Amino acid sequence: MNTAFILMAQYDGQAIIPLELVCRDYFTHLTPKMFERKVMSSQIKLPITRLEPSQKSAKGIHLTDLAVYLDQQRAAAVKEHNQLNGLKHVV
Repeated sequence: MNTAFILMAQYDGQAIIPLELVCRDYFTHLTPKMFERKVMSSQIKLPITRLEPSQKSAKGIHLTDLAVYLDQQRAAAVKEHNQLNGLKHVV
């Protein structure tokens, strides 16, 4: 399964997904401002893309970056699950 393709379908092919939508769908416990603060302090390792150099420009997450992040989170969860359950193989 390709996470990027799923995200393309979910977000109608948008390359940059607005922070509000990323928070709504994947970080429901955070407001967009809180999410941005966590990204800027490296608590969440996702690059924020600005569409213009202005501080007031629209901000979002590139679809590819979100796909990589989700895949990394899944890999970490699978590794932890396998360690807790004494499994040797990694999916």
